[in-house]
Amino acid sequence: MKPKILVVDDEPDARELIEVNLKGAGFDVLSAATGRQALEKARAALPALVLLDVMLPEVDGLEVCKSLRRDPKTALIPIIMLTARAAEIDRVLGLELGADDYITKPFSPRELILRVKNLLKRQAAPMEAAQQVRFAGLVIDRSRHSVTYKDKPLELTLTEFKLVTILAERKGRVQSREQLLKDVWGYHTFIDTRTVDTHMRRLRDKLGEAAKLLDTVRGVGYRFLEQ
Repeated sequence: MKPKILVVDDEPDARELIEVNLKGAGFDVLSAATGRQALEKARAALPALVLLDVMLPEVDGLEVCKSLRRDPKTALIPIIMLTARAAEIDRVLGLELGADDYITKPFSPRELILRVKNLLKRQAAPMEAAQQVRFAGLVIDRSRHSVTYKDKPLELTLTEFKLVTILAERKGRVQSREQLLKDVWGYHTFIDTRTVDTHMRRLRDKLGEAAKLLDTVRGVGYRFLEQ
């Protein structure tokens, strides 16, 4: 079965361009022109991924992202935000609200398809190494895609789960932002490393007391503490 992608954009030409390229790459496509339509279709169809424009009528993309993350049915659906090049605040807010990635307009269809495939590949990646990582009350369970701290479940997005898993498996070793972009996001060319910092802030907020296990190495990156 082909993965189903929900494309949300109020510009018909932009929506059509994305749809044509996604279908050419082997995806099934649903589309929505408003935030309200996006929420309805996402909850009804449960797509494999959502491409979500920020500027939408009725309910903007940031509110749609927030609503999808709050709903248990849609909380784990990967989201790529589509933002205007100048709107940096929208990109940061989107990531803080739980978007897994963003791409700025105008973008090349080839880059967009690559981002979509990378994100879906991460979601479908087979489990590697130990099924569970346990450390100081934190339990990361790959098979259940769950994280608990002192037996309390933590609600993490796909990207947050991948990020904390990689850091925990490499505990004690500093991971540069560039390395994390490669291993978590699948990027092999330079992209704004603030993407990593934004996700780390959100991850620490969700970990609460367990955030003490994540260490910032200034000017380099992050590591999971050994003690």
